[in-house]
Amino acid sequence: MMQPVFKDIRKDILRISKISGHGHIPTCFSVIEAIYAFYEAMKHDPANPSWDERDIFILSKGHAALAQYVVMSKFGYFDIKDVETFGSFKSVFGCHADRLKVRGVEASTGSLGHGIGLAVGMALAFKIQKSERRVVVIIGDGESNEGTVWEAIMVAVNLKLNNLKVVYDNNMSHRRGLQICNPGDRFRSFGAEVVEVNGHDVEALKSEYLARHDTLKVIIADTKKGFGCKTMIDNHYEWHRRSPCEQEYEILLRELDETTV
Repeated sequence: MMQPVFKDIRKDILRISKISGHGHIPTCFSVIEAIYAFYEAMKHDPANPSWDERDIFILSKGHAALAQYVVMSKFGYFDIKDVETFGSFKSVFGCHADRLKVRGVEASTGSLGHGIGLAVGMALAFKIQKSERRVVVIIGDGESNEGTVWEAIMVAVNLKLNNLKVVYDNNMSHRRGLQICNPGDRFRSFGAEVVEVNGHDVEALKSEYLARHDTLKVIIADTKKGFGCKTMIDNHYEWHRRSPCEQEYEILLRELDETTV
């Protein structure tokens, strides 16, 4: 059974997307539990987003920014009412997050393949400083067609960055392109520690975040694009980037209320 908090987050995403006319709803729905899990497990302080001892979260697949905004609002970084300006003229809540505008966002992402490089650099800096701070970055399966992803993995393994977690959102979104069908084997071949979990299981994700390891760890998060709404799961290409009309909105809300996953 989906926990009420995750239904509420999905409903907020649907509502804000409908208001704004913007948003990548299915890809947002695939990473909600992962983002929430890491904000629960990380060291961070919404009252002091620049706290020197905080852990770092980066959403490299930046088109899921609305999911990050809504989750962050649940943790007290800003009011959900502010997020309702998403995508509007002069709103700080752009369709891709801007670290210079959104309180608590650590990296401006959306140009796919770049967030993981930023994460590697931050993790290396913390190692040099002998800091206990950790870094977690969520990358997409389609994003992983970018060569920069694998270059960053090579560097992270070579430097034994055991303070870095790379979360691979395995929502099978790239089946019409170059889908990576055996991601765990690919990452292992580069020397990373790899574990595969249900990407909608918050406790499993938190456990893997907190677990210690000797080198770079990659978490293969098996997810469903559009998780919670059958209409979007069955038609995720049609829904990749669009917002619902009133009739579709009511259908999607009903599907969320009826879901038993």
